[in-house]
Amino acid sequence: MNTSTVPAWLLLFAVTTSGCATAPLHTESSTAAIRSAEELGATNVPRAALHLQFAKEEMAAASELNAKGNAEMANSWLLRAEADAELAVALSRADAEKTEAQAAVERVRKLQSENPYSPGRAQ
Repeated sequence: MNTSTVPAWLLLFAVTTSGCATAPLHTESSTAAIRSAEELGATNVPRAALHLQFAKEEMAAASELNAKGNAEMANSWLLRAEADAELAVALSRADAEKTEAQAAVERVRKLQSENPYSPGRAQ
């Protein structure tokens, strides 16, 4: 088709609507939550790693849905991705705190065993 035969308004309409199929996704908060989970070692905590993987898959699904023009559903998947990534962060922190608490208990037991005045110890 020769562009000189196409009305100018039709060309303008085609150019302005061609970018509307995919709205920009606002992935900053989901991406930041995923990055935080990775930095906190979520990949080393089985339950956290699972939710981190979910978050990454949900981000990919959101991008795919957005590319197909379904921005509303894409944003829903982004919210899910962010929630799973934040859960991975929480699980990672809980695991680190549990490990730290167990180490503190072991230090206390060691100090008690070395203390001659510890209750229950023969003097």
